[in-house]
Amino acid sequence: MHPREPEKPDAPEANEAAREHAYEHAEEHARDTNEHEADPLALRLEHLILGAERRYTPFQAARTAGVSMELASRFWRAMGFADIGQAKALTEADVLALRRLAGLVEAGLLSESMAVQVARSTGQTTARLADWQTDSFLEGLTEPPELGMTRAEVAYPLIELLLPELEEFIIYVWRRQLAAATSRVAQADDEEAVNRRLAVGFADLVGFTRLTRRLEEEELGELVEAFETTCADLVAAHGGRLIKTLGDEVLFVSDDPGIAAEIGLRLIETMSGDETMPELRVGMSFGTVTTRMGDVFGTTVNLASRLTSIAPRDAVLVDGELAEALGASGDAPLSEAEASEDEKYRFALQPMWRRPVRGLGVVEPWLLTRRG
Repeated sequence: MHPREPEKPDAPEANEAAREHAYEHAEEHARDTNEHEADPLALRLEHLILGAERRYTPFQAARTAGVSMELASRFWRAMGFADIGQAKALTEADVLALRRLAGLVEAGLLSESMAVQVARSTGQTTARLADWQTDSFLEGLTEPPELGMTRAEVAYPLIELLLPELEEFIIYVWRRQLAAATSRVAQADDEEAVNRRLAVGFADLVGFTRLTRRLEEEELGELVEAFETTCADLVAAHGGRLIKTLGDEVLFVSDDPGIAAEIGLRLIETMSGDETMPELRVGMSFGTVTTRMGDVFGTTVNLASRLTSIAPRDAVLVDGELAEALGASGDAPLSEAEASEDEKYRFALQPMWRRPVRGLGVVEPWLLTRRG
């Protein structure tokens, strides 16, 4: 008889034990150096904002939250946090966040992939907000009042005063936006929820690349900020939704083609009345889109982008679907020859030459203008 071989641990358990041993070894190496490497004032600011001291390494935080290190790393990376090895840099709030995300998965409310998407969309949105607040907001308010004071020293009391107010305001805006988004979903039927039809518009500054060579960085930044602010205000005021800004270009959508048409023309009219602004082109299309993480995708979006690139300066081009929708709603006649003088139309549509559009075949754009 062969001697009995000793029992081997299950592979997953052995791997987990090996990982745990490696993490604990890394913790011992990082524990003594972590605090000494951090700037004391930076630590004070971090503690003020987070409301808690550094207490856990990533492995300790995952273990305390009852989450595997692999899943914890997926969540952290999705939120946009850099890998920190096994430095002791995490707080009770990090542990609680892991518990909440993992708890939603365990309860069956979210799949694991959906929980990662929640982490990623939240991280990307708040990262941009935090960068803006730091670069633009705090920078302008933290000029040292006395010689010898650093900007960080001025920032501490300012953040201490502003933090609770800004936190409440951000929660208020988020709840308002969430209420508006869920209301749109609740009012849509099941078919619209699966195959959503939206009017999609792009507005693009003409000659922006040349401007970047001519203007100073500060002047360019002011121009971009003015452009984005004007577009955001106009889109919101007329019932559209701003999806994103790309410096010299904005992307917006609307459930109503008439609202989208009004926004497109208002953008042209407003920008052309500002001598400091370059000329503008707007392209719009109407059709089925895919929405994901606050963004929109699909052929309809691609077509709107292509129409923008071929639009005349200070003009709006729309696709046939949007033109047809404006005709069906009574906002514009599809044929000026057949339009009755008694009918009140908001917009006019002029067919342009059919032309090939890269990746989308041959399209017939329509020039959108105001009636009369």
